[in-house]
Amino acid sequence: MSTGFSSSSCRFADYFVICGLDTESGLEPDELSALCQYIEATKFRDARGELASANEGENFEQSPLRRTFKSKVLAHYPDNVEWNPFDQDAVGMLCMPKGLSFRTQADTREPQFHSFIITREDGSRTYGFALTFFEEVTSKQICSAMQTLYHMHNAEQYDILHTPPTPRSSEDARPTAQQLHAAPSLSRLQRFNSYDISRDTLYVSKCICLITPMAFANACRRVLEQLHQAVTSPQPPPLPLESYVYNFLYEVPLPPSGRSLKFSGVYGPVVCQRPSTAELPLFDFPLQEVFELLGVENVLQLFTCALLEIQILLYSQHYQRLMTVAESITALMFPFQWQHVYVPILPASLLHFLDAPVPYLMGLHSNGQDDRTKLELPQEANLCFVDIDNHFIELPEDLPQFPNKLEFIQEISEVLLAFGISSEANPQCIEGQSKLRGFRSGDMASDKRNGNLAGSPLNSYLLRENQTIARLQALVKRTGVSLEKLDVKEDTSTKDSKVQCDEEEFKMHQLNIRVREVFANRFTQMFSDYEVFVIQPSQDKESWFSNRDQMQNFDKASFLSDQPEPYLPFLSRFLETQMFASFIDSKILCHDDEDKEHTLRVFDSRVDKIRMLNVRTPTLRTSMYQKCTNIDEAEKAIEMRLCKIDHTALHPHLLDMKIGQGRYEPGFFPRLQSDVLSTGPTSNKWAKRSAPAQWRRRDRQKQHAEHLYLDNDQREKYIQEARNLGTTLRQPKLSNLSPSVIAQTNWKFVEGLLKECRNKTKRMLVEKMGREAVELGHGEVSITGVEENTLIASLCDLLERIWSHGLQVKQGKSALWSHLLHYQESKEKRDATPAGLGPPGIIHDTERRKSDAGCAMPPLKVSLIQDMRHIQNISEIKTDVGKARAWVRLSMEKKLLSRHLKQLLSDHELTKKLYKRYAFLRCDDEKEQFLYHLLSFNAVDYFCFTNVFTTIMIPYHVVIIPSKKLGGSMFTANPWVCVSGELAETGVLQVPKNTLEITFECQNLGKLTTVQMGHDNSGLYAKWLVECVMVRNGITGHTYKFPCGRWLGKGVDDGSLERILVGELVTNTENEDRLCRTPPMQQSPGMMRRFVTISPNSKPKLNTGQIQEGVGEAINGIVKHFHKPEKERGSLTLLLCGEYGLVWALEQVFQHGFKSPRLFKNVFIWDFLEKAQVYFESSEQSQMTQDENWQMRVRHFCHFMRAINSTPRNIGKDGKFQMLVCLGARDHLLHHWIALLAECPITAQMYEEAALLKDHSLVNSLIRVLQTLQEFNITLEASLVKGIGI
Repeated sequence: MSTGFSSSSCRFADYFVICGLDTESGLEPDELSALCQYIEATKFRDARGELASANEGENFEQSPLRRTFKSKVLAHYPDNVEWNPFDQDAVGMLCMPKGLSFRTQADTREPQFHSFIITREDGSRTYGFALTFFEEVTSKQICSAMQTLYHMHNAEQYDILHTPPTPRSSEDARPTAQQLHAAPSLSRLQRFNSYDISRDTLYVSKCICLITPMAFANACRRVLEQLHQAVTSPQPPPLPLESYVYNFLYEVPLPPSGRSLKFSGVYGPVVCQRPSTAELPLFDFPLQEVFELLGVENVLQLFTCALLEIQILLYSQHYQRLMTVAESITALMFPFQWQHVYVPILPASLLHFLDAPVPYLMGLHSNGQDDRTKLELPQEANLCFVDIDNHFIELPEDLPQFPNKLEFIQEISEVLLAFGISSEANPQCIEGQSKLRGFRSGDMASDKRNGNLAGSPLNSYLLRENQTIARLQALVKRTGVSLEKLDVKEDTSTKDSKVQCDEEEFKMHQLNIRVREVFANRFTQMFSDYEVFVIQPSQDKESWFSNRDQMQNFDKASFLSDQPEPYLPFLSRFLETQMFASFIDSKILCHDDEDKEHTLRVFDSRVDKIRMLNVRTPTLRTSMYQKCTNIDEAEKAIEMRLCKIDHTALHPHLLDMKIGQGRYEPGFFPRLQSDVLSTGPTSNKWAKRSAPAQWRRRDRQKQHAEHLYLDNDQREKYIQEARNLGTTLRQPKLSNLSPSVIAQTNWKFVEGLLKECRNKTKRMLVEKMGREAVELGHGEVSITGVEENTLIASLCDLLERIWSHGLQVKQGKSALWSHLLHYQESKEKRDATPAGLGPPGIIHDTERRKSDAGCAMPPLKVSLIQDMRHIQNISEIKTDVGKARAWVRLSMEKKLLSRHLKQLLSDHELTKKLYKRYAFLRCDDEKEQFLYHLLSFNAVDYFCFTNVFTTIMIPYHVVIIPSKKLGGSMFTANPWVCVSGELAETGVLQVPKNTLEITFECQNLGKLTTVQMGHDNSGLYAKWLVECVMVRNGITGHTYKFPCGRWLGKGVDDGSLERILVGELVTNTENEDRLCRTPPMQQSPGMMRRFVTISPNSKPKLNTGQIQEGVGEAINGIVKHFHKPEKERGSLTLLLCGEYGLVWALEQVFQHGFKSPRLFKNVFIWDFLEKAQVYFESSEQSQMTQDENWQMRVRHFCHFMRAINSTPRNIGKDGKFQMLVCLGARDHLLHHWIALLAECPITAQMYEEAALLKDHSLVNSLIRVLQTLQEFNITLEASLVKGIGI
């Protein structure tokens, strides 16, 4: 976008440049682009066998007319401008990206216009506008050199040709500049390949170019076309060419913001206008062309890719189309700006840049013959490929949808329809158009065959021929927009106003501003309350800057929690981009309106307007679509400027030239008189602006321009640095590309990748662990599903970029997966060798993980290949990229990512075979650091595989561990288990009593929460003391331990035949990984653990203070659980029934001061509750005078007790108590029941005087604490309340 233009210039153009054939140095082949073509051709030949060599000759086998030769910058005026030093290499390369081309009189020689952009080191941009045309070659040497080349070429071709192919159609007989020479049959050889000095005229390309600080594309095109016309027309122009060039170099100023300017070309006036500071920034490329080339749907997908900073490659045989699409997409992003490599026209000699492992937006020139399949691109896992000429687009996998995509497409289509433009890519239009003349989208309307007239779009040819438009029209009718109304508007606006530019250009401006307003409105709606979430730094700017990498500048989680659900996939990824970070940075750096960058000020003023108009509460986000309302005023502003021109520049005049200067041969663009063009006029009213530097600076601050203007150099440095964070290179240096320069560039990439890896891992850890460090150990620490997915997706993308940097040969879309497959193949070959002795560098698979569970379940062995096989067996994942991502997720969850990648890269032979020397994966130090950063992920628990692949089948292994003290060898009953997880439960599974373990496969259960186990009480000895149950997930290796430590059997313990066990994840610790690790997930805080150090058999006696604290912490855990966003909550079952959960805490309350009657008989709390129930039932019968409330509570209590007692399940007394507590918590009755029981006479009998239940103040505080649960809606897991019909 035109934000970063070179600010110090006040002139319309900085340079006028002439490029072409330097007759002094003669014909030099352009080695670099020749080499590229040679490589392309050899690739093609290798693929198709030898046949191709005749058909697709390399540069040296091509007919000389089709070869590329070096072009030179022949002249540029003035020599240098201090604020924009002339970059000879870049200008030469971009004016004629393919070098010189030759033609004879038989070929078409239409002039072609294209624009380009030069990005400087600091991110500021200069624009170039070039017109390329053909001139007759007059130099005898050049002509005879060409003749000699032809003689040599023909001799070679006759040797090669054995069988002449069938002659092509006559239309094909005219290859254009870009075509490689097609199969040369003998007849063609005679017709074309004989350039004959005596018979043919030789033409060569030449280019005139303007280098300007702002992109006034239409004005520059006019100027250049008129200059060219002056040279080719039979009558010479009124003044010498120098006068005109001098005029627009020195006497035409840039129009001030919000003003229009008229100046004189050679034959007619040229008008340009610049938006004011309150409008969208300047944009002068035809959006109409982009929508006609790609269609609305594709444009929107491409736009989404650009916003998510995905690599984008545009492909077309027209330079101007590449530029138009690139500039349009970046302009539509307002208020955001593309922060990465931006090269809309990539010169042939820079093709190695496609290897760049960074986000980029580049344009690649096609020669019009090769199709997409021949294009060897280094990485495609995360590439958006746009074939502009064929109107199609390839998207990366799982691209999220842009919010409200359908309504958005409809709104854009309505705007286009008003101008008679289809919303789908429309080949007829474009072909007609490019045949008509160059790339001028303005000429659309004069193209009668297209029916693309500004009149009524309804009667247009397109409507009759094209069903899409008919469908669209029906759709628009349904939405109540009358197309007739739209036409009227169209006609009036063009007829009434006397616009000073031609109607086509005015129409372009109208369409552009309407479409851009619709796009800008999406962001103003989406981010209307973004300011609330900006985190202003507490320290001064200096320290803020030095810590910029670690600082969060935007509260992403809160912002996302306010957004409608469907927006999240897109927004959560967008908030992670560099462009969003830079946008927020510039917001933080600009406190008052005066400081603000132009884009930011315009955006903020729009956001304020929306806030005033919107009555809705600003925090409640709806996904209701709100259309753009300010199109009209934006359009009016442009119309006003174009009707009433604000400024007129000086007219061209005769210069002080010697007699005879300024004459030239018609038909040839001359070298101009540099002495008169080297310096501007000494005095005119705005020249002094460009004089002393401090003037310029002050002026720059005043000028409300579309670039950063800063109150001091310090600030400039800040914003620049903020920009450069995370971006190593904006644009390749377009200079000599020696191997050392290429190596240096690659080195920069390697450093950039490492830095990005460091920032990503840090960000993911902070997100995971930093929510509240205190929470470590309270429930699990996790981030919202969407956000975690975003971070992991961006990690996968980073890994793909690292793996595709410096690849020798590309295979498949995912570089990482293809490397893994190579590894798998070589490993399997190696394992097949009889001795089976791998080299010592390989970690043998036999090495198992050590574990601190020290129990009967050895952990899974660590095997990279096995993890790959798991992924290959998942039928749901179809593509390579998908497989690579799933493998990364699985390795993250198993905490093996770093280890697996280390193992993969330890096969040095393979890495050497697959990668070039400069590749990231072959830079040892960086590779080590990278693996070390990935190791830090082992510090937190990710469930990024289990939570995403919810429908896959997973093998589970269950082991029941009976107590060692009382061997279960005599146990005769048949045990069963039922495993439940967050996603599903298994149902009852019978366990063989001799082995006590089973393995079964079922659909992913998610994180495991409870195990119900029991037995059928059969046989002589049906009593069983179980220590715990272990369950392991066979793919992720997660092992859960469900402690029991109780008897199951009639007449022993509490008589229970089944129990519900609550489990927790067992953490595997390995000596090497002991860097750091979170305490095991679900252990609640440490207070309670300190009391319970006594051996588990002798029940600990807690005092009342400790019991109160236990209840408090249990309730606290539940309250916290409900205060987390829904996606972050852990398992509620654990908080109720787990270690130190609510059930345990209330157990302590009831056990305190409980009288134990005889030595050997155990009395359970349930016995006390049953006695209380009997008392309440009898007192209800005897109609004791109690109030209504009391009776209500009693009725509930007795009802629940009866229901639990009559359950068909064989749960013991403690199990029944657990069920009562859970149900009471669910129905908010616990505090009532405590109050009832404290007053009950049974309590007096069964409890000692000092018991907690007899202390009124303690009971009251207990009731108050339990009342806090009333505001929460507690849902119980099915396994807890099975068989109870309440």
